[in-house]
Amino acid sequence: MKHPYRFAPIVLALSIVSSSGCWAQSSSPSSLPSNAPVPPLPVSLSVEQAVAEALVDNPQIRAAVRRLSLAQMKTATARSLDDPMLMVRDWQTPLRKPWDLNQAQLMFSLQQTFPGKQKLDLRAKVSDDDAQAASDDLETLRQDVSASVREASSALLRNADEMRVHNQQATVLNQAISATLAEYTAGKAPQSDVLRAQMALTRLNEHLIELEAERDAARAELSVLLGHSPDAPIEIAGAYRVPAALPSTEELERIAIEHRPELASLRKQITRSEDQSQLARLALKPDLTLAAGYMLMPTGSNFRSAYMAELTMPLPSLNRGRHDGEAKQADAATDVARADLDARTSAVFLEIRQAQIALHSAQSRIKLYRDTLLPQAEANFSASASAYENNRGEFTNLIDSQNLLLDIRTAYYQALAAADASGAQLERSIGMPIPAMPTTDSTPERTTK
Repeated sequence: MKHPYRFAPIVLALSIVSSSGCWAQSSSPSSLPSNAPVPPLPVSLSVEQAVAEALVDNPQIRAAVRRLSLAQMKTATARSLDDPMLMVRDWQTPLRKPWDLNQAQLMFSLQQTFPGKQKLDLRAKVSDDDAQAASDDLETLRQDVSASVREASSALLRNADEMRVHNQQATVLNQAISATLAEYTAGKAPQSDVLRAQMALTRLNEHLIELEAERDAARAELSVLLGHSPDAPIEIAGAYRVPAALPSTEELERIAIEHRPELASLRKQITRSEDQSQLARLALKPDLTLAAGYMLMPTGSNFRSAYMAELTMPLPSLNRGRHDGEAKQADAATDVARADLDARTSAVFLEIRQAQIALHSAQSRIKLYRDTLLPQAEANFSASASAYENNRGEFTNLIDSQNLLLDIRTAYYQALAAADASGAQLERSIGMPIPAMPTTDSTPERTTK
C-alpha cells in the first residue's frame, strides 16, 4: 500500500522555495507598468549639507526671518513724533446769519506734540530690545532645526545599517534553507528543522517591514525639515559623529550661559522690562504741545489778519495714582523676567546633564558591543554554522545564534546613532558646537540607499 505522506517532502520544499521567493520580491523594487510615471531619483546629501539647506529653506525659519524683519522695521520708526494736527475753527458766527462769515472769526492752526528726548530714547531702546529678542528667537529656532536634522540623519544612517545587517542575515538564512532542504529531501534532517527555517524567514520579512516603515518616517521628517514635500526622496551620505571627549560640566554650563539664545533672549527681556519701568516713571514729566495759526477777524475790525500761538501740556501729577500703578506693574514684569531666566537656566543645566548621561551611556554600549559582544556573537554564529554543516549541531542552535547576532549588530548601530543624536542634543543644550570636540567615525562614509 502506498504511504499517504510519500510526497510531503516535495510539497514542503516547494512551500519553502515559494516563501523565499516572496522575501526576495519584497526586498527588491516592485516592477512598474510601462505607462506609470517614473519616480524621481533620490537626492543624496551629507549631514552638513542637509543642515545648511534646512537653515535656508525650513518653513518655520522663513517665518521667523520675516518676524525679525518686521521687528527691525519698527525700530526705524520708534523715535518718530506723533502726527501733526490741523485745526480749522469758525468762531462767533451770528445765529441769525450763519452764512455771513464776514461777521465771524476764522482760525487755522497747526499743532505738534513734542515728547522729551529721554522718552524718545527709551522708546527706541525698547523697540531695539524687541528686535534683539526676535533675533534670539530666530537663532533658537535655527539650533532646534539643526539638532532635529542631525537626529533624523542619524536615524536614516542607523536604518541603512540595519537594512544591511538584515540583508546579510537573509543571505545566510537562504543558504541554510538550501542546505536544510537538501538534507530533508535526502531524509537526513527532520521536518521540524525545515519548519523552523520557514518561521525564521517569516520573522525576517516582519523585520524588513518594520525597517521600511522606520526609514519612510525618518525620511518624511527630514524632508519637511528641509522644506520639501514629506514624500520627497532624500538620502543621507556620511558617518556617525561620536564625540570622543567632552569638556567638564562646569565648562559646558558656562558656555550655555554665554551662547544659549533663549537665555540671551530672557536677559534682553529683563532689560526691556527695566526700560519699560523707567518709561512709565517718565510719564510724570508732561509732553509739550505747540500750536501756531492764522486768524481772519470779522469785517470792521481794526486788523482783519492776526495770528495765534498756543502751548498746552497735560498734568500727570494730578493723576499720580495711575502712573505709579503702571510703574509698579513694570517693576513686577521685571521680577517675572528674572524668575523666568532663573527657571530656564536651571532647565538648561538639566538638559546638559541629561545629554551627558545619554552620551556616556551610548559610548559605553558602543565599546561593549564593538569589543566584546559582537566578536562573541560572530564566533558563536560561525561555530553553530560549522557544526550544523558537519552534522554536529542542531538547526535550532544555528537559528538562535543567527538571531542573537542580528540583535547585537542592530543594538550596536542603535548605540552609534544614539551617541550621534546625544552629541547633537548636547550642542543644542549649550548653544554652539562643543569646543575642541574630537569625534570618532566608527563607520565608513556611505549613503542611506
